Formats: sequence, C-alpha cells, structure tokens
Amino acid sequence: MMRRNKLYLLNVCFLCVLNLIYSKNYVLKNPYNKTITSELISAKNTINFKEVYSTNLTIPQLKENMTSNYKNEIPTQWGEKTTGVKTQINTTDKIIALTFDACGGSALSNGYDSELIYFLRKENIPATLFINSRWIDANYNAFMALTKIPQFEIENHGYLHKPLSVNGKSAYGIIGTQNIGEVVDEIILNEGQIEELTGRKPKYFRSGTAYYDELAVKIVNEIGEDAVNFNILGDAGATYTKKQVSTACLSAPPGSILIFHMNHPKKETAEGIMAAIPKLKMMGYKFVTLDNKNLSSYFSITKDYFY
Repeated sequence: MMRRNKLYLLNVCFLCVLNLIYSKNYVLKNPYNKTITSELISAKNTINFKEVYSTNLTIPQLKENMTSNYKNEIPTQWGEKTTGVKTQINTTDKIIALTFDACGGSALSNGYDSELIYFLRKENIPATLFINSRWIDANYNAFMALTKIPQFEIENHGYLHKPLSVNGKSAYGIIGTQNIGEVVDEIILNEGQIEELTGRKPKYFRSGTAYYDELAVKIVNEIGEDAVNFNILGDAGATYTKKQVSTACLSAPPGSILIFHMNHPKKETAEGIMAAIPKLKMMGYKFVTLDNKNLSSYFSITKDYFY
C-alpha cells in the first residue's frame, strides 16, 4: 500500500507541473469548456475546424450526403463483432495491444486512474487510449498531459459515448445514435476536438459500449477511421477483480487487442495489469500501439476465461 501511495504521489506531481503549463491556455484556446448540449453540437458545426478532412465538406453537408447514400439500406447486424470492426492484429508475433477507454459523462465516469498511467509510463508500456469528448472536457489538463507522452496513442471514443446505430438501437441500457446524422456527429465532433487540441487526427474509433451496426461501421470508414474493438475483454467495464483482469491478460494469444478502462481509479483494473505485465514479459510478449498495424476482424475468444 505504501508503494502504491508513493507511485500515486509521483504521478500527481507530474500532472501538477503539466497543469501549470496548460491551464493558462485552456480558457483562451480550448473552445470545448462547455456543457455538452444540442446547442453545442450546432455551434461546432459552424466553427472553422469543422471541415471533414477526407472530403472538404462541412458536417451538415457530410450528414446530408451520408443520409442520401444510405437511406434505403437497413442494417441486419448489431453488436461488438459487426462486419468491418477490427478486433485483433493480424500476426503470429508475440505482441499485444493494450487499449484503455475513458468514457466520461458523470462523476463516476470522469475519473482518472493515475496509478495505472504511472505504472505504464514507468514500465515503458505503449498503449492506445480511446478518449471520449466528455472525459476531455472534465479532465482537460490530464488529457493534454497524456498527449505529451510518446508511448501513448490517442484515439476517438466518440462524442456522447453512444452505441453507433443508424436507427436508435440500445446496448446495456444506453440509447444509441438515432439516425445517420447522429452517427456522423458521434464520430466527427470528437475527432475534430482531438485534432484541434493535439494536432493529430485520430485513425481509430471505438463507439460507446463497443456496439455498432454494419452501416455505422461503413460511415466510420468513409470518414477516414477504422472501427476497433477487441478480442480479449480485459476488465468488463472495470467490473473485474484483480485476479480476473490478470487472468484475462494472460489468456491473450499473439496479436490480441485487449480492452480496459482508465476512468475508474477505485476499481481493480490497475492492480490486475500490474500483476500480469511482468508475467507476460517473461512469456516473451512485447506491447504495441495500434498505429500502423495490420488489423483484422477475426474474433478468436469464445470461452469464458474469467471465472
């Protein structure tokens, strides 16, 4: 416990220094320090950076085009393994991609697991961080600090953390996007926010709850990102115990993409990862981000490893 407290304090000191650097610029330069509402979505449709990068259309024009293109198509799939969703790295090499979601939207979901991040930094473990717009708004200084750490790759976890549906399907009690226009908003608004703040356009998208229909995945691709899920459920929405998290990590075959959460510091995700990483290293595994990897859609894990 004493060692964990020391790690926590070191990471807090690191973030405090970066807070001094970024906090002065937040009010002046960051246009996102607002409550997320339909009015804000409307405003974001008109500010300068809101051009769609692959097509040079404004968001309203893109939504109109997408709606016209897909208005006669009806999705037949709904879930985490929808056609087109990438779930693992296409390799037999002993590499693993750790991915962490930061969801935001409530006091519970706006948390930041600084112990986990400090451990990854200390051990020089690369990781891909899927960050939601609401979490950025609630943790601007921490977000900006994370963008300055080279081993972390920042990717798109959506604007309002909704399942990605063209017709309003739900997952885990969370109502999804209602139509094609909302699908576009969910992807592009946070994409633009991340690029505005970091100078880098996200390459990968993960929807809230990791649920999609196949038309929504096509829209993700047309906007210029890949929809990425996982083949190993690492912490089940930060509900797993330390033992379950560790077991999930150690079950990963080569090329696995594991999903965890970095926004629940009171849960046991960090402890499980800390227990598993040394064992994975002894087994010969190396850790990578998703950037420039050959991703595939084969979903390989079908049994329950965790009980």
